Amino acid sequence: MGISYVEFEDEAGILRRYRKHVNGRGLVATTAKVDPTAFVDPTAYVDPGAEVQRGATIGHGAWIEQNAIVAERASIGVNARVGRSAVVGKFAVVGPYASIGAEARVQNGARVPREANIPAGAEHHASGEDLRRLGLAA
Repeated sequence: MGISYVEFEDEAGILRRYRKHVNGRGLVATTAKVDPTAFVDPTAYVDPGAEVQRGATIGHGAWIEQNAIVAERASIGVNARVGRSAVVGKFAVVGPYASIGAEARVQNGARVPREANIPAGAEHHASGEDLRRLGLAA
């Protein structure tokens, strides 16, 4: 059985090729890097140049835009969107329907609430409760 591809034309009229990820069958651009231990839901997309690291979870309908990074063991919720060149830190949780703007940063262990909007270029910090959940705060 060979690798099958799906092709889409982006906003600029450039044809982009995606393949199904081995763990979850989500669509991953051929120029994206997704660790085999990461889960990409069959309805999720990972755009060109993006990186999804070990043990991360990309939920139903989520979209990881170009050059974004989803770090180790981070979780992206249902229909959440991670903007172009944004970074979601290790063990961070992005809630359902949340939106992370272009070049924004979500710190390691931080939780982004359901339907929250983190503006482009902003930084979302982990709360004391977030850190306690990970055993990192007293």
